[in-house]
Amino acid sequence: MRRRKFIKLIGGAAATWPLAAWAQQPIPVIGFLSSGSPQSDAFRLAAVRQGLVEAGYVEGRNFVFDYRWAEDQYERLPALAAQLVRRDVALIVTGGGTSTVAAKSATATIPIVFVTGADPIKLGFVASFNRPGSNITGVSFLVNTLVAKQFEVLHETVPKTALIGYLVNPTYANAEADTRNVLAAAEVVGQKLLVVQAHTDSELEAAFVTLIQQRAGALVVGADPFFFNRRDRLVELAARQKIPAIYFLREFASAGGLMSYGTSITEAYRIVGLYAGRILKGEKPDELPVQQSTRVELIVNLKTAKALGLTVPPALLARADEVIE
Repeated sequence: MRRRKFIKLIGGAAATWPLAAWAQQPIPVIGFLSSGSPQSDAFRLAAVRQGLVEAGYVEGRNFVFDYRWAEDQYERLPALAAQLVRRDVALIVTGGGTSTVAAKSATATIPIVFVTGADPIKLGFVASFNRPGSNITGVSFLVNTLVAKQFEVLHETVPKTALIGYLVNPTYANAEADTRNVLAAAEVVGQKLLVVQAHTDSELEAAFVTLIQQRAGALVVGADPFFFNRRDRLVELAARQKIPAIYFLREFASAGGLMSYGTSITEAYRIVGLYAGRILKGEKPDELPVQQSTRVELIVNLKTAKALGLTVPPALLARADEVIE
C-alpha cells in the first residue's frame, strides 16, 4: 500500500508540475515606442490590439505593453528606446519612421515591428521587402511616396493659385526626400511653391503667419506624426485663414479638412499587431516580409469646400472614394 501510494503521489506531482511551472513563467512584454502621446495614439493602439487578438493574444492575459511616448519631442526617442532595451522586452512596436530609427539604433537583437509611410529600404531598416535580413520587419504604407500626387490633386482643385505652400517637419526622417518630391512635382506644372517648416506648436502658428504674409492660396501638409497628432489644430488654422489644404490621411478630412489622399493607417497597425503575435509565437522578423499597404483613397469634404467658397472639379469628385457632405 505504501509503495502504491508513493507511486501515485509521484505521478500526480509529475502531472501537475508542468502547469505550475508554466504559470510561473513571466508574461511577455511588448514595448510600444512612439513620438506621440496616449491620446494621439489611442486609435493606433486599438488597431494593434485588434491584430494581436486575431493572433491569439489579449493584453493583460498573455502579454502586457510597456509604453514609451515622446510627446512629440523626437529628441527623447533614443533614451526611451534604450529604456525598453534595458527592460529586455520581447519585441518593440514602433509608431513611425523616427521611432524606428531610435529603436534600430538601440538594439540589433530584440525584434522590432514598424509602421512607416516612407521606403524602409531607403531608410536602412531592411535589406529588402521579401527578406528583411535583420531583427526588423513591419508595414510600409504609401504616405511619403504620395506627396507628389497630393500636390497634383490640390493643383487640379485650385489651378489658378499663384502660390501653394508645403508644410514639412524638418526633424522627420523622410523630410528631405518628401520636399524634393513635391518641389519636382511643382516644377513640372510651373507652380510656385513655398516651403514652410514646423516641429513645435509655436512654429506651427508661425508657419501659417508666413503663408498668409506670402499670400499662399493653398497648402499641402507633409506626412508626419507631429502633424497627424495636431490634425484638429491644422484643420482649424486652415479654415480660419480660408486656405484649401490637402492632407495625407483620411482622419484629416473626417475632422473637417478639405481633402486627403493616402492609405489606411489603421489597417497598417492591425497588420503590425498580427506580426507581433507571430513573433511572440516564435517566428523570426527576418522571415516575415515587409507588408505593403497599396490601397490609396481620395476623400473630399464638400462641406468644407462650400465653407471656403470653393468648387471642386466634377472630374475630381468622380474619382473620389468618399465625398463627405
